[in-house]
Amino acid sequence: MADHRRRCPQPARIIVPLVALCAAIAVAGILPRRAASITEAQELKNPLAGNPEEIQEGAFLFRSNCALCHGLGARGGSRGPDLSRGVWNHGSSDADIFHTILSGIPGTLMPANDLTDLEAWEVVAYLRSLTRAPPIPIPGDRKAGEAIFQGDGNCWLCHMVNGKGGRVGPDLSSVGSRRSPDFLADKIRNPNKNLAPAQMEPQKEWPYDAEAVTVVTHDGKTVRGVLRNEDTFSIQIMDLQEDLHSYLKKDLRDVTHEGKSLMPPSDQEILSNVQLRDMVAYLDGLRGPTAEAKK
Repeated sequence: MADHRRRCPQPARIIVPLVALCAAIAVAGILPRRAASITEAQELKNPLAGNPEEIQEGAFLFRSNCALCHGLGARGGSRGPDLSRGVWNHGSSDADIFHTILSGIPGTLMPANDLTDLEAWEVVAYLRSLTRAPPIPIPGDRKAGEAIFQGDGNCWLCHMVNGKGGRVGPDLSSVGSRRSPDFLADKIRNPNKNLAPAQMEPQKEWPYDAEAVTVVTHDGKTVRGVLRNEDTFSIQIMDLQEDLHSYLKKDLRDVTHEGKSLMPPSDQEILSNVQLRDMVAYLDGLRGPTAEAKK
């Protein structure tokens, strides 16, 4: 088992040898320095690829630094995309992923990370170990799925895609990079199934931005909607008409977290297996405006 003590910042006897080791590796040409240009970056290859010990170190670093957004096992979380499928919207080479980890992605929730080059390469090695096989093509008719989404399925009433649609449900503009096809199919059939519990909230069965909440004021007014924000003293919810309500909890008689999503289930009487396949194909193709422009 790899020695995770070298991540601890306190004992000098651990840090100093690590710094010396990294320096020695860099001098030997095994660990590339940070690229000085885009051209140089594109030529970088992971020097730790396939090394079982470094992959284990990368898994430890991922759990510590990345799993809160990307989920345990990199299968997607409430904020970050699924990284276990080998689908990359911002560059798929080792160098691209390396620089995404260190520098983040401007205009997105992906921040820069305070990791060494060695640690970033370990995370890359770990992510590569999850995607040894090429992505499997998704069956289904995307055009037919889009027609269902925007037509009889009424999905657009709650979900937005590239600026068009409702705001009650999560924005699905890049859902194809954030969720796997199996996740999407299960979510459509049973919205309350435990699909991707967050790292810090292992019992949650739905994304934090899709939880149904009902509040009752002291004068008896009842409002039901989707939780948008909550703290010790206040709560904000959006109702089905997309009106945002903000309350101080001292002004409420009751706050009920319903333990389910507002999204209705779609069984085979509502959506056939063929229609479900087409819908998943459409959703899987939604990778965000930037990714769509690259196609």
